[in-house]
Amino acid sequence: MNTWLTQDFVHPLHVPLPGGGHHLRPIAGTDTDLDYPAVMGSRERLWSIYGQAWGWPPATMTYEQDLADLQRHAAEIAAHESFNYALFDDAETRLLGCVYIDPPQKPGADAEISWWLVDTRADTPLQQVLDAFVPRWIATDWPFEHPRCIGHDLTWSEWLALPDRTGPGLA
Repeated sequence: MNTWLTQDFVHPLHVPLPGGGHHLRPIAGTDTDLDYPAVMGSRERLWSIYGQAWGWPPATMTYEQDLADLQRHAAEIAAHESFNYALFDDAETRLLGCVYIDPPQKPGADAEISWWLVDTRADTPLQQVLDAFVPRWIATDWPFEHPRCIGHDLTWSEWLALPDRTGPGLA
């Protein structure tokens, strides 16, 4: 178990969003059929957000590469190394976005959180609900004292300009 969370921390498995109709849950490899079209259908906007920082999603990403990514995310969740929560409609027929909860790569925070919605849901009431909900959820259900919401507390450019963390156990 990674040391950025307490040994007894239990991550949420199903998180309803206010207003009903949508929920978050840890992503799994079995979500690839819904994740791949969501990501690739919003790829240009997602690249504008995550491309410089994460090199994701590449223009040539295949279904098999997405499956491998989701399987890696599921393993990281199981080990409490990092968390990727997918946003679904209640019937889980559509994946509408993701919330990432990661150990900090930059100083000044004990977790780094970011999230996205598919193009068709960006700048809609669902975006407003998610933008208000995620910081509250992190504050109430997660054991962080200084979480940083990248893209909200500071821009991705500002985050990229911060020095990388250094110290024992950090590459």
